Amino acid sequence: MTTTATQDPRERPGAGRTTREHASASEASEAAGASEVSGAAGVSGAAGAAGVSRASESSGAALAVLPGVLSSALAWTDAHRTRFALPDDVLEPHTQVNATLKPLGELAQLGSTIRRTTVPGTPEHELAGDLVAYAWEQVREGALLLELLRAEPFAAYPYEIYAAFAGYGLRHEGFEVLARPLTATRAWAHTEQHANRQLGLVNSERRVGVVTHTDAGGVLSRTWLGGLSEPWMFEGPSGYALTHTVFHLTDWGRMPDRVPEKIDGYLRTWLPAWADGCLESGQWDLTGELLAVAASLPGPAPQELLDAVWPVLADVQHPTGCVPETGVPVQDPAPDPYPFIDCYHSTLVTAFAAALSLRSLRQTDARTDETTPGRERHTP
Repeated sequence: MTTTATQDPRERPGAGRTTREHASASEASEAAGASEVSGAAGVSGAAGAAGVSRASESSGAALAVLPGVLSSALAWTDAHRTRFALPDDVLEPHTQVNATLKPLGELAQLGSTIRRTTVPGTPEHELAGDLVAYAWEQVREGALLLELLRAEPFAAYPYEIYAAFAGYGLRHEGFEVLARPLTATRAWAHTEQHANRQLGLVNSERRVGVVTHTDAGGVLSRTWLGGLSEPWMFEGPSGYALTHTVFHLTDWGRMPDRVPEKIDGYLRTWLPAWADGCLESGQWDLTGELLAVAASLPGPAPQELLDAVWPVLADVQHPTGCVPETGVPVQDPAPDPYPFIDCYHSTLVTAFAAALSLRSLRQTDARTDETTPGRERHTP
């Protein structure tokens, strides 16, 4: 979820570029760390060696580490919130969307989901809300997004960033007044993009509350996931396309029942193998996204998968709370062991996946409590 879908994930935003990239924030987000899993360097040590098939799958292992993982990741994000601040020249043509608006949009999107998923009154719930409020301040409560929409009416990313706030209940009347006729144009309905990207636009329209420009079911059938592609064809780009198809379909994990039964079964069958490959190749960002997908499925949580993978990712997490996108985790005790651009997204994804996993596991426990005679019921 860093860089555009066609850009090498190792290229940093702004390198050798002079014009604004007209990539949407969520489009850019879908390719972070998307180097091919099959070609990534192996990771030495306990973290790299402990694949899903070899991890200790003790019941409750995920629940044992998830609260700490979530709390630490959010604490790191809060401590670095100023790194998400927009520069004064954010509206200038030379400013890089991937280095400015994209991180802020991701903070708003993932922060709002964490806020909705966590228990009211908990520190994580309150902190996630504070981070969303900070992001809303950065876009001047929607006014800056209106300026972007006026300057680039052909671009989808101002609308998609706005939708992240609108889905949370933060709205700007002027933005919606201008967006309404723009989203009714032929150009908007016929923007050429990958199917999973189009599904993201449909979800943004749902969040804003307008008639969608196309049927989500038809778009889903054209995605890599919707076609139930051969599982051995999974690699980095298809992995990120798959995870975002689920995120857009379920409104970032909020509506698991939108996942069709055949896709649910396909994911439950193959997620363990894909997660195993990501762990072995040190693709921590994609691992986090796959965990978020697993926690976004309808019905009982895939507990064996969560119990196997979460302890490994918890070991990768630095004591400060950050998580690298890829590679061998560093042992440096410094407050910032990785450049911000190399860990902010994977850290946000880890927090997002942790919040969804906690919800999924606790709901599964609650269902078991209701059907198991004599078992004491615990309320999270």
